[in-house]
Amino acid sequence: MPSGGDPLDVGSGTGELLRLVGARCPFRSFGCDYTDKLVSVPGTRIDTVDLNHQPLPYSDNRFALVTCIETIEHLENYRETIREIFRVLQPGGVAVFSTPNILNLRSRLRYLSPGFYNLFGPLAPDESDIHSTRGHINPVSWFYLSHALLSAGFQDLKVTVDKYQRRSLLAFPFLIVPVRATN
Repeated sequence: MPSGGDPLDVGSGTGELLRLVGARCPFRSFGCDYTDKLVSVPGTRIDTVDLNHQPLPYSDNRFALVTCIETIEHLENYRETIREIFRVLQPGGVAVFSTPNILNLRSRLRYLSPGFYNLFGPLAPDESDIHSTRGHINPVSWFYLSHALLSAGFQDLKVTVDKYQRRSLLAFPFLIVPVRATN
């Protein structure tokens, strides 16, 4: 983590990531989410902010590290949240984002049958529980995420994978012919 700033976790949920960062870094950690009622880590303070309608409650260039893990897919306007994260991040700071990979093979195959990506499904118009797994309302592919990040001012984007889905390899032999036909 760059020196001279605190870490912020946007979409803190239970506070587990704040605990992990706090155990490795001697800085005061900050977290925000739509509620503080999900926190299960003792002593963790979460600032309440509605990321769909409010800016982050922090000053410009405040944080050296900002994490936004499995959050943007729950937001109506994830691009505004990305701009807010850029605003509160110090120049030279590091931001880490994650969201479900809708471009993986299994997700693409699922999209071909019911029309929904993995971890995304139909939402009823009166759906109020947008903060659960069922509340994945915005499937964001790498192409759109990278565009939003670059448009907000982020540079030097890097993609990493936290785990490979071995079950996707089972479908690969069935798709090799169509994939080769498109080349």
